[in-house]
Order: sequence, then structure tokens, then C-alpha cells
Amino acid sequence: MSSESIEMAKNRAYKLIKEANDDLEAGRIDEAGWYQRGMAVITPAYLAGDNPRSQSGHSGDEKHWRHARSLVAEAMDRDGDFLDVGCASGHLMECVQLWAGERGVQIEPYGLDIAPELAALARRRLPQWAERIWVGNAIDWVLPRHFDYVRTGLEYVPPRRQPELVRRLLDLAVAPGGRLFLGTQSEEIARTRTQPSHEEVIASWGFRIAGSLHRPHYQDERLEYQLCWIEAGR
Repeated sequence: MSSESIEMAKNRAYKLIKEANDDLEAGRIDEAGWYQRGMAVITPAYLAGDNPRSQSGHSGDEKHWRHARSLVAEAMDRDGDFLDVGCASGHLMECVQLWAGERGVQIEPYGLDIAPELAALARRRLPQWAERIWVGNAIDWVLPRHFDYVRTGLEYVPPRRQPELVRRLLDLAVAPGGRLFLGTQSEEIARTRTQPSHEEVIASWGFRIAGSLHRPHYQDERLEYQLCWIEAGR
């Protein structure tokens, strides 16, 4: 079993996020500073990656990437279009299309990233989808249309704005009958967890979790990969 702290095992950027959250709550930075601090570290790290996985923040090989991320495609129950919020290099966009296609589900992917440099990278990598990859912050971006599936991470906005992000995407981004995916993220397994689960936190904000998928972590037996979703209008 790993001796690494559970929070660091769940998210390698834990210290960065905690420091930014603490400084925001203490008034040492404003929200613009919160986003700038994250981008100042994450953007150059992703751009320095030598493959599309590392350029999307993943340190493992293709087998590990699929194990961790393919829950998104497995949660798609019909053909449709898919917006990946925080798309970085665009690798999840192309992989979700491939993985869903293996199950007979046809997906048209779109992407959004707050960092112009990462959106530009995705456009260079995926020129056939260049017009579908936008720059913006999901908390205030003017969405051009609705999508059958939208995926986001809650960590893309400060904790106090996370319920607002979920509500905004459900109201403005997800098509009627569509699904808002939250994750995937690493979460401590239920038998040792002492804090509310990801799903319980979201439910405490007044949202109904329509479904979830779980998978053992690739490397750390204390963790599992988890994806949950909310259906538009629920």
C-alpha cells in the first residue's frame, strides 16, 4: 500500500489547489487570481508533455489512461454529441469517440478549455475539429448550443462556485434528456472513507444523482475511479 497521503494520491495538484483555495477564502487573492495561479502551473506543465496523455495531465501509459477515463464512454447510452469541459490536448475527445464507437455508440466531440494555449494545442492536434474547440471559463462562458453529453471536473472552479457550475451547465449546456458527467476522479474506497463521497457532496447541493460508475484504481488499492452523472431536468 502506498505511504503517500490519500489527498495527494487522489489529486497530484492537491497542494496547489488547497493553497489557492485558502488564499481565496482569506482574501489574499480574488477569483481572477485563483484561475491565474492554476493556469500558471498547469498550462506549461501540460505543454511540456511529450504525448497527448501527459498533455491532458495524465502520467500513465495508454492502458492506464483507458482504465481511468473510459468510464465516460461507458456511461453513454445512445448516439449524440459530447462537450469536454477542460479538454486540454483534446485526447479525451478523440478517445471517447473511439471507445463509444467500440460499443456501437456514435459520438461527435467538442471541447472547451480556459487556457488559450491548450485550446490551440488541441486544434493543432485535431484540425478536423478545430472549429469545435473553444476558449472560455465554463462558469461564465456563453455557450453556443446544447449537447447530449457534457463532462466537467468540479475542481475547475473555486469550491464556493461548484454548485453554481453544476446548475449552469445543466441549464445552459446539457440538452433535454442529456447527461452531465462529473469526473472521472480518484476517490477513497467506501470501506475506509470518513468524509462524504463525491456523490453525497453533489446530492447535498440539491441535485439528484441519476447514475454512477466505479472502477478499482490502477495503482493504489485505497482508491477507485468514479464517475457520476445528473440528467437534465432532474
